[in-house]
Amino acid sequence: RKQVSREHGGSPQLSKKRSGSQQLVSTPAPSGAPPLSTWAGLIRACQRAQVAIRHTRAPQLVLSPSPVMYPPPQWGVTKAPHARRYQRLSTMYSPNTAERHRQRQRVLPRQVFELDEAAEEPEELKRRSPSLDDTPRGSWASSVFDLKNSVADPLLPALLEHTAMEELDRGNEELRKENRHPELLALFPAPDEDEAVERCSLPEVPREHFGQRILVKCLSLKFEIEIEPIFGTLALYDIKEKKKISENFYFDLNSDQVKGLLRAPGGHPAISTLARSAIFSITHPSPDIFLVIKLEKVLQQGDIGDCCEPYMVMKETDAAKNKEKLEKLRGAAEQFCSRLGRYRMPFAWTAIHLLNIVSTAGSLERDPADAESGEPRRGTWNERKRRTLERMSAGEELCSFASFRPATLTVTNFFKQEGDRLSAEDLYKFLADMRRPSSLLRRLRPITAQLKVDISPAPESPHYCLSPELLHVKPYPDPRVRPTKEILEFPAHEVYVPHTTYRNLLYVYPQSLNFSSRQGSVRNIAVKVQFMAGEDPSQALPVIFGKSSCSEFTKDAYTAVVYHNRCPEFYEEFKLWLPPALTDNHHLLFTFYHVSCQPKQNAPLETPVGYTWVPLLQHGRLRTGPLCLPVSVEKPPPSYSVLTPDVQLPGMKWVDNHKGVFHVELLAVSSVHTQDPALDKFFTLGHVLEESHFPVRLRDAVLTESNVEGELRASVAGLRGAGLGPLLAHCHQVLDKLLLLIARPPIIGGQIVNLGRTAFEAMAVMVNQIHQGLEASQGQHHHNPLLAAYIHFAFRLPAEPPPTGDGELGGAAIQCATLSRATGRPASLHLSRSKSISNSNPDLATTPGSPDDEVQQILGSKACERSSNRLSSFLERSSAPAAPTRPTLLHEELALQWVVSTGAVREAVIRQAWFFFRLLVSSLALHLHQAQKLEAPRRQRFPSRFVDDIAALVGTVSIEIASRYQKVGRVPPSIPSLRLPSAQNPPALVALRVDFLRIVCSHEHYVSLNLPWHNLSPPASPSPSVSSATSQGSAFSSPAQDQRVAGMFELSGPYRRQHFLVGLVLTELALILEPDAEGVFFLHKKVISALHNLLCSHDADVRYAAPPVRAHVAQLYLPLLNIVLDALPQLYDFTENHSPRGRLVTVPGDEGDSDSGTISQSVAMAIAGSPLRGWALTRLSPQPPRPAGTLSAEASRTLLACVLWVLKNGDAGVLHSWCAELPPLHLGRLLDLLYVCVACFEYKGRKAFERISSLAFKKSLDMKARLEEAILGTVGARQEMVRRSRGEPWPCPPPSPRSPLGGQESVRWRKNLAHWRPNSDKVDKSREEVEQEVLVEGNLATEASLVVLDTLEIIVQTVLLAEAKESALDGVLRVLLHSMACTPSAAFLQHCFASQRALVSKFPEMLFEEDTELCADLCLRLLRHCSSRVAAIRAHASASLYLLMRQNFEIGHNFARVKMQVTMSLSSLVGTSSNFNEEHLRRSLKTILSYAEEDAGLRDSSFVQDLVFNLHMILTDTVKMKEHQEDPEMLIDLMYRTQESWLPAPCSDHQPRSLLLPARGSRLTARLRQGVSSNVLEESAVSDDVLAPDEEGICSGKFFTELGLVGLLEQAAAFFTLGGLYEAVNEVYKILIPIYEANREFKKLAALHGKLQDAFGKISSQVSRMFGTYFRVGFYGSKFGDLDEQEFVYKEPSITKLAEISHRLEEFYAERFGDDLVEIIKDSNPVDKAKLDPNKAYIQLTYVEPFFDTYELKERVTYFEKNYGLRTFLFCTPFTRDGRAHGDLHEQHKRKTLLTTSHAFPYIRTRLPVIHKEEIILTPIEVAIEDMQKKTQELAFATHQDPADAKMLQMVLQGCVGTTVNQGPLEVAQVFLAEIPDDPRLYRHHNKLRLCFRDFTKRCEDALRKNKALIGPDQREYHRELERNYLRLRESLHPLLSRRIPQLYAPLVPSSLHKPEG
Repeated sequence: RKQVSREHGGSPQLSKKRSGSQQLVSTPAPSGAPPLSTWAGLIRACQRAQVAIRHTRAPQLVLSPSPVMYPPPQWGVTKAPHARRYQRLSTMYSPNTAERHRQRQRVLPRQVFELDEAAEEPEELKRRSPSLDDTPRGSWASSVFDLKNSVADPLLPALLEHTAMEELDRGNEELRKENRHPELLALFPAPDEDEAVERCSLPEVPREHFGQRILVKCLSLKFEIEIEPIFGTLALYDIKEKKKISENFYFDLNSDQVKGLLRAPGGHPAISTLARSAIFSITHPSPDIFLVIKLEKVLQQGDIGDCCEPYMVMKETDAAKNKEKLEKLRGAAEQFCSRLGRYRMPFAWTAIHLLNIVSTAGSLERDPADAESGEPRRGTWNERKRRTLERMSAGEELCSFASFRPATLTVTNFFKQEGDRLSAEDLYKFLADMRRPSSLLRRLRPITAQLKVDISPAPESPHYCLSPELLHVKPYPDPRVRPTKEILEFPAHEVYVPHTTYRNLLYVYPQSLNFSSRQGSVRNIAVKVQFMAGEDPSQALPVIFGKSSCSEFTKDAYTAVVYHNRCPEFYEEFKLWLPPALTDNHHLLFTFYHVSCQPKQNAPLETPVGYTWVPLLQHGRLRTGPLCLPVSVEKPPPSYSVLTPDVQLPGMKWVDNHKGVFHVELLAVSSVHTQDPALDKFFTLGHVLEESHFPVRLRDAVLTESNVEGELRASVAGLRGAGLGPLLAHCHQVLDKLLLLIARPPIIGGQIVNLGRTAFEAMAVMVNQIHQGLEASQGQHHHNPLLAAYIHFAFRLPAEPPPTGDGELGGAAIQCATLSRATGRPASLHLSRSKSISNSNPDLATTPGSPDDEVQQILGSKACERSSNRLSSFLERSSAPAAPTRPTLLHEELALQWVVSTGAVREAVIRQAWFFFRLLVSSLALHLHQAQKLEAPRRQRFPSRFVDDIAALVGTVSIEIASRYQKVGRVPPSIPSLRLPSAQNPPALVALRVDFLRIVCSHEHYVSLNLPWHNLSPPASPSPSVSSATSQGSAFSSPAQDQRVAGMFELSGPYRRQHFLVGLVLTELALILEPDAEGVFFLHKKVISALHNLLCSHDADVRYAAPPVRAHVAQLYLPLLNIVLDALPQLYDFTENHSPRGRLVTVPGDEGDSDSGTISQSVAMAIAGSPLRGWALTRLSPQPPRPAGTLSAEASRTLLACVLWVLKNGDAGVLHSWCAELPPLHLGRLLDLLYVCVACFEYKGRKAFERISSLAFKKSLDMKARLEEAILGTVGARQEMVRRSRGEPWPCPPPSPRSPLGGQESVRWRKNLAHWRPNSDKVDKSREEVEQEVLVEGNLATEASLVVLDTLEIIVQTVLLAEAKESALDGVLRVLLHSMACTPSAAFLQHCFASQRALVSKFPEMLFEEDTELCADLCLRLLRHCSSRVAAIRAHASASLYLLMRQNFEIGHNFARVKMQVTMSLSSLVGTSSNFNEEHLRRSLKTILSYAEEDAGLRDSSFVQDLVFNLHMILTDTVKMKEHQEDPEMLIDLMYRTQESWLPAPCSDHQPRSLLLPARGSRLTARLRQGVSSNVLEESAVSDDVLAPDEEGICSGKFFTELGLVGLLEQAAAFFTLGGLYEAVNEVYKILIPIYEANREFKKLAALHGKLQDAFGKISSQVSRMFGTYFRVGFYGSKFGDLDEQEFVYKEPSITKLAEISHRLEEFYAERFGDDLVEIIKDSNPVDKAKLDPNKAYIQLTYVEPFFDTYELKERVTYFEKNYGLRTFLFCTPFTRDGRAHGDLHEQHKRKTLLTTSHAFPYIRTRLPVIHKEEIILTPIEVAIEDMQKKTQELAFATHQDPADAKMLQMVLQGCVGTTVNQGPLEVAQVFLAEIPDDPRLYRHHNKLRLCFRDFTKRCEDALRKNKALIGPDQREYHRELERNYLRLRESLHPLLSRRIPQLYAPLVPSSLHKPEG
C-alpha cells in the first residue's frame, strides 16, 4: 500500500553506510540497545523517508523490529522472471476455467439447425398451409398442385457426373476440413473447478490491513449563539467490548472571525490540521459501535454547567432582546482567548449509533422537498435511535458498513460534560443508556446546536488522503487542498496480519490524578506532556501530533482543565511519532500545572505543582500498558531519566508519600517494537551476533562468547512462547532469521555454532502455531494465506557471507559442527567413503547396484526409525578444523533437517508439509537462478546426496500417508500423495494419488516430460524430461519401422516407460474403469476430470497450435481409445432405446520387451502406485459386461469428449493403420462408440436452453457418490465442527475423495474457501448468455459430428478388403443414419449427405440386396430432410434421394425397393412428424424431377416421375392434416386414408382411450382372420399401385415371419382384454393355440388358457359393459370445406350426454372460426341449406341408437353382440304437416331415419362417414300403434321383472290407467277407433291398433294382479283406486274394441308407404 524508501530510518549501521561522516554513532548501551545518531541526522532521515513515502502507495515494505533495523524486503515473486517463462501455460496458474473458455468462444460461427428454424417459425404459419390462397373455393386442404409449375431448389453442381471414387473421397475430405474449429474442447464445458486440486492461485500481495471503511465529513456546527471558538473530536467506541476502536479525529468548524480570537503562536496552521473529513476503518462490525463527538472550548472561569448555561438559555431568535448580554459574553470570551488560549475545558458531547446509518440509509425514503434538493431525509437523533431499537433483534448480520446509501445527519442535541464523569467507564455507561428506550439522558436539559455530518462508504481510492502518519496517499493531485485523514483503527479483537508498512506510533492516555493530599492552591490542574530525548528542557522533541488548526507537530501538549477539581479525570489522547531507535534517555515527562483562570497581580498564569516521568525503554523493551505513577512535588534531579519514578530518590518530596496518584496508559502501534519478550530476546541476540561486540548486557545478565550460544538456543526455543499477534506481525522477520540460522550458522569465537536443528524445530512449531491460530482464515487447499504470501513475496535466500582472509574467521580458525555437504562432515555419518551411498540412509552398508534398487530400498525402509543415527552430529563438535568448502545451501539443509526430524518436530512438519515443500521448491529455484544453473544439465544442478535426501523424503512422506490412513482413516490435506505401498489401496488413498498425479501433470513442460529418451543414458528421475542441453536429442514418440502400429494404442510396459506421466494417467483411468473395480464410483469423475484438464491445456497451449505438433501430442493418448472401447458397456446410454452395446473384449498384453534407456518397470509401477503390479504384463480374462450406465452422464460425456479430441487431432495415417488391424469385434465396438458419441453430443435446441435458464439450476450430486460417502464414513460439516471444538487431531478436513465436489464438501461453512470459484447457481440467465450457450453448443455438436464422420471415412477406407466388410459397412451406415436423425446442423448435413452418397455408390448392394430396414431408414431420413426449412439441407437431401433412386434403377432397372420404401417412409413421416412442412417437401420433389430431366440416363424413363407424382398425391393429404391437426377425429380420418396399408401410427392416438383399444387389435389381425371383425376383408387389401405382390422384398419385413405374427396376435389379445372385449380374445387365441402346439410351447399354452379362463369368467360375471354412445353429427357451411354437408356417426364413451358432445364441438370450432360464426342446430329435421347464413358454420347433432332387423336380433342375443359390429343406426323425428314438431294425435307424424356407416364400430377411427341414409315416415295411426306397443312392452317388463319392483310397477300402471294422463290410451282409442277410416288403406292399421289395445288391457289386468300381491296394508286404498280406474278404462274401451268392420277383411291393392331417400 505504501512504498517507503530504504532510507526510511534504520539501524545506525545502515545510516552510517549511507551518510558517512555526517552520521555520529554513539557507543552501544550496556542494555544491548542499538546506538543512536544525533537527533539532527535522525530528523533529516525521517524527513527524507517522509518525502519518499508521499510519492507512491503500494504494498511493499516491512521494517524489522527494534532494536534491529534491516533493509525492507522488496515485494516480488521469489523466482526469476525467466526461470519459468512458460509458467503461464501451466494449469496451476492459468487454469481451464469457464471464463477462460468464454474468452476462446467469442468468435464462433452460427450453426443453422432445423430445430431452431422450426421453433422460430411464426405460429400462424404452422397452423395453415403456405399455399392456402391457391386452394379451390371452400377447401381447407390443398388439392393436387401442378408439380411441374412449382419452384425447385438449386441443383448441386457436378452431381450427375461420373467421378472416380478416390477423387470424390479426396474432394469430400477437403470440404470437411474447411472452416473447422481447431480446439474441440474449447467448445466443451470447462473442467469442473471442484476437481482442480492443482490450481495454485497466487497469494494476495501483502498489504496494509483495512476493515470496512466509512467516510465521515463534518459539514457545519452552529449554536444558538456564536461567541467563542468550539473544537470537536470524533472517535469510534464499541460499548460491548468497552473499547475505543479508533484514534481521535480533531476538526475545527469555526468561522474565520471566531478563529481570529486565538492568536496562533506559530503562524499559519498546517494544512493537515485543517481536515474536516476522516476515513474510519471497522474490522469487526457490530451493532454496538457509536461515533462519539466531543466538544471543547477555551478555558474560562467557572464550572462547566455555568459556562454551558448561555447556550442552553439564549436563543438565536432573541438576539435583539439579549444584545447586551451577548456583547458581554463576547467580551469575556475574547479576554479568555487572549489569556488562556492554549488551555481547553470540556464542553459537550453526543453520539451517533452507526447501526442506524446501516439499517436506515439503504431504505431511506425522501420527501419531495428533499428529493428535489438531492439530499436524503434528515432525522433527529431520537428518531434514528427509536428506529434502531426496532431492529436490534436482527443481530449483527445487518452490521455491514461496506455498502449503504450515504446519509447526511443533523445532530441537534448535545449533552453537557460533567466534571466528575469524564472517564471512559462513564462514557460507556452513557452510551449503553442511550440504547434503552427510557434513557436517563432524555431527562437532561440538552444544549441546542446543529452539527451536520455526512456519513458514507469510503471510496476505494479517495483523493487528497493522509495516512495516520500524515503521509500523502496517491492520488494527491494538489497539496494545497484540504485533506481527508485516515484514522488508525484499534480493532476490538486482535487482527493477525504481518506488518507491511512502517509504523511507529505511541498513544498516551492520561486517565486520572489525585491531588487531594497536595498542599497549596491546586485546583485548576492541567497536565503537560513532553517527549524528551534527554533531561535538558531543550531536548523536548517535536513528535507530538497536532490537533486542529495548529502546527503539524508540537513539543508539548496539555490536557483539558476541569475548573476547581483537585482530583480531575482526563479523556485526552496524545499521539506521538516514535523515533526509529530509542535509548535509555528517551522518556515521557509529565508536568502538572495549576492554571490561574482569574488574572491576579503578580500571579503567574500557570504554576508547576508536580512532576513525573516514564522511561520508554525498560530492559531494552518499549514500556507500554497502564501505569500508576507517583508525582514529585519538586523538579526531578539530574540523571532522573534512567530511573523510574518508583525509585524513591533521597531528598525528593513526593505527593502522598510516594504513592501512585497519576494514572496513565501507553499504547504502541509499531512495526519496530514487537512488544513481546520472547521476540525481543530473539531479535536482540540476533543483533548481538551480527555486531559481535562482547560482553553485552541483556537485562540483568552479561553475555559473553562462552554463554551466548546457550542464550541463543534458549531464545530460539522460546519463540513458541511468543504471542500469536506479535508473532504474526513480525513473522517475515522471524522466518528470515530462522532460515539464516539454518543456512548460515553463526560464528562465535571462531567456532561455527550449529543451530540448524533448533531453528528448524522452532520454524516447524511456529508454522503450526500460525496455522492453528488462523484456522478460520485458511485459503485454498487449507493453506494459510499469510505463510503462502511469505514464500511467494518475502522469502529470499540468506545472503552469502562476506569473503574472509587470514584473519579471525579464516582457515583453520573455524571449526565446523554442522551437517553441511562439505568434506569435513562428521565421520559418524559414514557418508564420506562412497559417493553412491545415500546421504539420507546411513544404515545402508553396501552400495546399491542401481538407482532403481536404491529407490526401492529407500521406499521400503522405515525412515522414522533410522533417522536417530544422525542426530548425534547436531550435538557433537568436531575437533578437526573444516577445510575451505562452498557455503551451505538452504535447500540442502531443509531437506536434511526434514529427513532426520523425529518426534513432535516431525509431526509438526508433516502437518504443514505444504509450507516446507513450497519453501524447498522456492529455495531450489532461487539457487538455480542465482547460480546461473538453469541452463545446465539436470545431473549437474544438484549433488547426488541432495537427490538422495529428496528420495528419502518422498519415501518418508509416502509411508506417513499410508500409516496415518490406517490409524485414523484420513490424511491431512497439506500432505500430497506420492506413493502408496499397499497392494490394494483404499479409494481415499487412490483419490489422493490421482490428485498428486494431476498436480504433477499440470506442469507447463508436461509434454516434454513425456518424451522418450533415445540413445541416451537413463535419467535419474522416473519422470524423464528434456534439459536445455539435450532437448535437441529428443523427439516425439514414433514407432520403429518393424514395430506394429497397434503397439501405439496399447497401454503396454514400453509405452508407459517411454511416456511415463501420461502412462500413469491412462493407467489410473483403465484401473478405475475395470468392471470388477468395486466401490470406486466417486473416482470416475476425478480421473476423467484429470484427463479432460490435460487435453484442455493442450488445446489452449500456443506451443501445440500447429496441426502436426498437435498430432504428435495426440499420439500420447492413443491408448485411450482401447481403454474406452473396453469400458463401453459402462458408459451412460445416451440413446433412446438403451440398446445393449456390451461385448466381450480382452486387453492386449505386453510384449515383455525391456528398454535399457528407461527405468525398470517395477520401480515405475511402484512410484505410480498401481494396485495391480505388472498389470500390463497379464491378459485380463473376459468378464461379463456390466449393466450399462455405470458411469454418470456427466462423466461419460466428458470421457467421450476426450475420445473425440484424440480422434480429431490424431494422425489420420496412424488411425487408418489401427483400424485396418482391428478385429471385427473391436471394429464393431468402435462403431458402437461412435454411435454413442453422436447421441451424446446431440443438439437439444434453443428452447431447451431457455427452459434450463429459467429454473433455479443447482449442480446435483451423484447419488452413488453419496452412498459411497456414507459407506466410507466421511464426516459431515457438523461432525467436523465438533472435532474442531474438541481439539482433536487433524483439524483440517482433507479434500474428500468420496465427494464429487472434492475437499470443499466437508468445509462448506467456510465461505472464504470459495473465493475463486465462479457462481454455478445462477438463476435466470440473460438473453445474451443463453444465446452464447446455444451458439457454443451448436458448434460443439457440429464439430463432434464431423469428427465422427472423419472417423467413419477412415473405417470405410480400411474395410474395402476386410473379411467382415458387410457387418462393418452396416455399422457405418447405422451411425450415419443416426447422425442424420439427431438434430444435426446444416453444415454437418452437407458433409454427411456427401459421405452417404459416396458410400451408396461404393456399396450399392448393401441397401438393395441386403437389409431392408436400412433402406427404409435411409429413405425416411432423406425424406425428413427434404422437408427441411433450410434450403441447403433440402438441396443435399434431394440430391441424395435422387441418386438413391438412380442407383436402384441402374442395378435392376426398376424401382421396386425404393418405390416401396420411399412410399412407406413418407406415410411414416406424415403420421409421426409434428413439424412437417409440405411446401418444403414439394420443392424437394420438384428438385428431384429437375434432376431426372437433367439426367441423360433416366430422361426417357417415367419411373421417377411416376414415383414423384405418387408421393405428391400422398403429400396433398398432409395439407389437410395440417389444417385439422387440432381436430382429432378429422386428423385420424386423414391419417387412416394416407397410411391405410402401411403403419399403425393412428392407433397410437387411441391408446389413452380404453374403449378404443380393441380397434387396434382388430387392425393388427386384419390380415389373419375375418371372424374377428367385419372390417377385415376391406382392410386386408393392399393397393397394387403402392406395392406389386409379385415383386421381391415386399414381405421381407420383421412382421412377415411366424415370430412377428405371434407377436401381433399377442398384442391384439392384450388390447382386446384391456378394452373389455373378451369374446374377441377367444377368436385371437384360436389362431395362436395351433402355433404353440406345433412348437411344443406348453408354458405359453398354459398361460394362454389361463387368460382364456379369466376372459370367460369376466363374461359370465359382468351383466353389462360400457361400450359406447353414438351421435349423428352433420356439418353445414362453406367454412367446413370438404366437410360441408357431410354426416358422421361419432362414437363416444357410454356416459356421454348430448349436451357434452355439443359443448365440445361448439367450443372447438368456435375457437377456429370465431364465437359468432358457429351455431348448433338443435332439431333433427332435414336442413335446408338455402336458409342458412353462408358466412357461418352449422353443426347438427342427434342421438342415435343401434338398429337391428328382426333376423339380426335372433343372432345378437348377448349384450356384447348387441354392441359389437354396429353399422346401422336409427333416430326418430316427430313432425306435423304444418311444420310443427308436435300436434294433436290425429295429425302427429314421425320420421324414422336409418344411417349406415362405411365400417362397423368399434373401429380404428372414432367417427365414420354415413354412406347410406334411409327415411321411414309413419302416419298418425302408425305412431299410435308404436306408442301402444311400447306401453304394452313396458307393462310386461315391469310385471315380470325379477326381483319385482313395486314402485316401478305402480308408476307404469299409473301412466296407463290414470284418468289424468294427457294423450293417454283412452284418448288414443277415441281418436282412431271411434269411426271407421275413410281411406281403405288404413283398415289394417285400424285393426292392428284394436288388437294392440286388447293386448294392452290384458297386460294391465296382469299388472294389477301383481301389484295386489306386492303391496302392504297402507297401499290398499291406492290399489283400489287403480282398479277403479282400470275398470272405467275397460268399460270405455269395450264398445270401441268390440265393433266388427267387414271391410277390414276385403282384399286390397298392395301399395307401399315407404319413401326411401339417398
